[in-house]
Amino acid sequence: MSRNQSSFAQPALVACFALNPALDQTIEVRELRLGEVNRAQRAQIDAGGKGVNVASCLADFCSGVAISGLLGRDNAALFEQLFEDKQILNRCIYVDGMTRVNTKLVDPTQGITTDINMPGPELNAARIASEIAHLCAIIDELAVTVRWFVLSGSLPPGWPADTYAQLIRRVRSHGGKVLLDASGKALAEGLRAEPHILKPNEHELAELLGRELASPADIEAAVRELFAKYAGVECVAVSMGGAGALFFNRAETLHAQALRVELISSVGAGDAMVAGVVAAFLEGLPLAGCAQLATAFSAAKLSRLGPHLPEPDLVRALASTVVVGPLGKQGLQQ
Repeated sequence: MSRNQSSFAQPALVACFALNPALDQTIEVRELRLGEVNRAQRAQIDAGGKGVNVASCLADFCSGVAISGLLGRDNAALFEQLFEDKQILNRCIYVDGMTRVNTKLVDPTQGITTDINMPGPELNAARIASEIAHLCAIIDELAVTVRWFVLSGSLPPGWPADTYAQLIRRVRSHGGKVLLDASGKALAEGLRAEPHILKPNEHELAELLGRELASPADIEAAVRELFAKYAGVECVAVSMGGAGALFFNRAETLHAQALRVELISSVGAGDAMVAGVVAAFLEGLPLAGCAQLATAFSAAKLSRLGPHLPEPDLVRALASTVVVGPLGKQGLQQ
């Protein structure tokens, strides 16, 4: 049993799992010069990591969000405060030591972000197996009300590549739905358990398929291969940075154009898109509506530091401006 397991009136409808969360230290440095002394304009530290970012953005938009994963006892306060402030049900597992600290160097003049990510806590094999069993027990508990489980981010050092696959099978045993946002071996092994939604970026998808994806048509062909091989996969969203994102189900392929917004930080924009996809499915939106809402989540996040969104009405207003259309023979729409 973890500390600070707050109980709220709204039952959890979506649960985000953050197996390797992080405190994100974001430092704004204009005209960053490597190997020289740089002066920062501002800095802040946020509870983060992909699963935490998804939960935070979802909680800004709707109620009924839960979080689970591993937290170090020695620096858990910022996470606990975030969960309390946003009414996120805390079902995290606490381990000795500190949660990792990642550093994001944001250079607004060049429009780039440099990430320096730490690996995470190291546990022995027996402890890892025990914690995976604990996570499965938490899924059993949450599955009473939770409709969607989000598994996202890297695995901690030493964890088996099929960890997400084990959790996906556990969710499926309860009839729940899963969105998987991972990369490398964790994505490849997780896919074998057939999550309902995949959310890679174009580079992660290329790595998964083991070949270059040089065009949107290549991405579409790759996704159709996944649909043919994995019957349980229902939807795939592929983010492409400034080129927008492609959204697929078994009947449609849609391109959502990126919105032009003030760029404060690109950190967590992909996680915000994940949150938007889940929010759309919770609302039962068609694929076009999912593409619009997910793109709006991502755009709204770009103009803020930390894993936060503006008011839901503003996000919905942004969504209404997102241009969505079929991919077509000419590639991306302009």
